[in-house]
Parts: sequence; structure tokens; C-alpha cells
Amino acid sequence: MTAKASSAAFAEPQRAVTGAWIAAFAAAWLGVWMAQLGPFQVLLPVQVEEVLPTASEHWTESVMAFGIISGIAGICAIIAFPVTGALSDRTTSRLGRRRPWVIGGAVLFAVSLVALSFQTSIVGVGVFWSLVITGFCILASALTALISDQVPVRQRGFVSGWMSAPQAVGIILGVLLVTEVLVVSVLGPLVTGIFTERFYGYTALAVLLLALQLPILAVAKEIPLEKAHRQRFSFLGMLRGMWISPRKHPDFAWTLTSRVLVNTGNALGTGLLLYYLAYGLEIGIDDAEEALLPLIVVYLIGVVISALIVGYLSDRLARRKIFVIWGALSQAVAAFVLVFVTSYEATFVAGALLGLGYGAFLAVDQALATQVLPDPHDRGKDLGIMNIAFQVPQALAPLLGALVVVSLEGFRGLFMLAALAAAIGAAVVGLVRDVK
Repeated sequence: MTAKASSAAFAEPQRAVTGAWIAAFAAAWLGVWMAQLGPFQVLLPVQVEEVLPTASEHWTESVMAFGIISGIAGICAIIAFPVTGALSDRTTSRLGRRRPWVIGGAVLFAVSLVALSFQTSIVGVGVFWSLVITGFCILASALTALISDQVPVRQRGFVSGWMSAPQAVGIILGVLLVTEVLVVSVLGPLVTGIFTERFYGYTALAVLLLALQLPILAVAKEIPLEKAHRQRFSFLGMLRGMWISPRKHPDFAWTLTSRVLVNTGNALGTGLLLYYLAYGLEIGIDDAEEALLPLIVVYLIGVVISALIVGYLSDRLARRKIFVIWGALSQAVAAFVLVFVTSYEATFVAGALLGLGYGAFLAVDQALATQVLPDPHDRGKDLGIMNIAFQVPQALAPLLGALVVVSLEGFRGLFMLAALAAAIGAAVVGLVRDVK
């Protein structure tokens, strides 16, 4: 029997997943996005400002430091996503292939968040944020693979919408409920002087992250991979497997390329948003934290509405590309708004357009990605490569954006670059042939 002999674990799913499965899947992603994007948008940049003694005098130093830390974490993501995906493809645990990695990733993610709260040097912040992102990648890789393993094609747009919609909700809960309401109003008066508010913010995120993974662990019943069907593992073989020939699998290559471009555009437009409010609109870092929350609400509404409605329509119409293209172009228009209009009011218009576009893109592009995978035996690894196109632009864009902002002494060039990346990404996805 060959390593690639047929196995039920590799079969294309046919049975529709239940509402309980979808709810558990959405809860898991809510925990993921809350614990990753909450710190990235507010807690991490503020912490960088605090540990840099000259940040208040030279704000560009904190922008560059934040960008470098994000860039280092991006390198970790490049390794973690495909490697853990490949290892999960070969996991023969009784729990299945993905759930052991959900558990391990969540634990590393949560522990690293708590440890990050104690860091008082820029090196410590960089090290533990990289560990946070590594845990995030392990967890996200396993959760994403569950779509291909257990969700039939006819449901993937809608289910992917429930992966995308919690992203915006997670930012709100991570930034508002935890750092504002829970920490300041509830925990702060009880334990003032014992630990910092930052500690309680990160710890609350870590606890909620772990709790929200429990439902999917309970309902995602996996068929264990039999050892006889497990592919042989070697380090060199894994490295060779990371290369997927664009000539043999052009749809995979075009989808991956468009993902990189559109996510780069989105990350350039949002990664330094706190700094844009603070220094581009000159309202200061403290007021920028408060000013960011209403913008996130507008973005949230756009993402949730678009992800769920467009994901459903994509399944009903059996069309993917047109919705992905629309989502990418909407994000390009959002960035152009900030190129030509410099005001706090304009950021609300851009935020609404960005949310509508990104929600549609995330939901339908994820469904599209699951339909262009080369080999069912390597779903975890191949989706891990696809996931690089999401996390790495988000991690590296602040560094690229910081260089652009510092070089041009302003944010207009940054938003122009974001618009161009998203627009080119829209054109590239049109080259996919075997998926409508």
C-alpha cells in the first residue's frame, strides 16, 4: 500500500456541516482575531512607544520599531504556516489531524501573550510577539484546514464568511471590551498596583482565546489518519513540497499572487492607522486610541455584512471570482479616499468601503483557495502556503509602510501604494480559469 493510498481522512466532504459546527468555528476564529488583532492595532504599538525612551520626541522611531518587530514576526509566519500544515497532514492522533494542532497553537499563543505583557525592552517585545504570531499561525493553519477537510464546496463561501466576520468583531472586543471596559472598569480598581493594566489586557485576551477554542474541539469530529496512509516525512521532502509549480498548477499560483497583493494593500492601509490618526491628523497618540474605536465600528459593520451576504451569494450562484475582484477594488477605492482627503471624517468613508471590500474578499477568496489546492493529501501544507499570503503582508507591511512614511515624511504615499496593490490583485485573480 502506498503512502498516498485512499483514506477516508482525505475524502472530499459531502455532508453539510451543521449550524452548531459553524457556530463553533466562528467562535474559534473570534478568539483568534481578538487575541491577534486587538494587540496589533492598539496594545502592541502603545507598548512599543512606552519601551522606547525617545519615542515621544521622535515618533518615526516608534513607527520603525513597530515595523521591524512586525517584519521579524512575518519571517516566523513564513516558516510556521507551511511547516505546521505539513506536519498536521501527517498527524495520526486519535483526535484527528487538526485538533492536536489547534490545542498546541492555542496554548503557545496564549502563554506568549501573557509573557509579552511583562516585557520592558524592545528586544523582549520583539521576541515574544514573534512567539505570539507563531502560535497564531499554528492555530490558524489547523482551523483553516478544517474547511477543506469537513465543509463541502457548496457551503464554503458561507462558512468562510464566518471565518472572516469575526475578524472585525474580534478587533472591537479586543480593543474595547478588554482594554477599556474589562481592564479599566472591572479589574483595575481591584488590583491596582499589583500588575499593570497591560498585563490584565493581554491575560484577558489569552483566557478568552483558550475558552473559545473549546466548542470546535468538541464538535469537529475528525476521522483519524491511519499510519498506513501517512506520507513519509523528511526535511528535504518537506522543503521540496513547499514549491508548487505555477506551470502545473496555475490557478493556485494566481490565487496566491492575488492574495499577497490584496492583503498587502489592506495591511498598508490599516497597519499604521493608529499612527496616521496620531501624527498624520496630528491628534496625538492618546487621543488616537479613542478616535480609533469609532472607525473600527464602521469597519466592523462593513466586514460582517459583506462577508456573510457575499459568502452566501457566492455559494448560491456558484461564482467566486467576481466577488473577489469586487472586494479587492473596493479596498483600492478606500485607500484612494485617504490619498486625496486628509480629515478624520474621510477615514469613516474609507473605513466603510474597506470593510465592505475586505469582508467580501476574505470570505470568497478563502472558498476559492480551497478549490485550487493541488493534492488532497497536502491540504494543510498547501493552505499553510496560502495563509502566508494573509499573515506575512500584515506583518511586513508596517515595516514597508514605515519606510514609505519616513522617506516621504507623510502618509499619502503609503495609501497610494495600498490602492495600487489592491487594484493589481483584483486584476490577477481574473486569470484563474478552473473556478468561475
